[in-house]
Amino acid sequence: MSSSQYDLGYLNAGLASLESYLLSDDIYWDLRAPSPPGELPYPQLTLGNLLLVRARLAARPLSLEHTRLLSELEARLDATRTKWREAWTRKAKREFGARLRLWRDFLEDYRRDPETNVDRYAYEVSRRVTLHLLKIEADPISSHEQELLAGLDKILSAVLVPGGFIWDQDLLYSFPPQDFPYLYGTLKS
Repeated sequence: MSSSQYDLGYLNAGLASLESYLLSDDIYWDLRAPSPPGELPYPQLTLGNLLLVRARLAARPLSLEHTRLLSELEARLDATRTKWREAWTRKAKREFGARLRLWRDFLEDYRRDPETNVDRYAYEVSRRVTLHLLKIEADPISSHEQELLAGLDKILSAVLVPGGFIWDQDLLYSFPPQDFPYLYGTLKS
């Protein structure tokens, strides 16, 4: 998982491009910002990635300086969401649909070949977490997408072996088991 510095850098870089991104037709937007030394390159800008980073940052203990920076960044994010609410919701709906298809594809791959795909779960489940975060922003989602997500959750619950939190322990606070049960276990192999 990423560091606080990485997540703050992503949030800051994303906010610099957010208005242009919201007004574009793109779901995924290249960030042209360097990540901190020794860290992976930043992922593409999406609303889902911004929301996921925000949730991770809310869970982590931050220095006073990082807490101030996060407050400033969150205020900018909220102001942009308010100013461009219609574009924000439209983008969230499109990303929800795209992420839902990717999550479905992973579960189908797993069902066809569990042995090859079981190790991908800790990474791929971030798509399900992002769907949870986007669903609030994309409200209302179509009945077809609601039914598909419910069906995928039934499939997941049938193959999930309950266990401990699978991401970094410092993120536990933002992802409680009642809201994110799929982060508390592994897939049957």
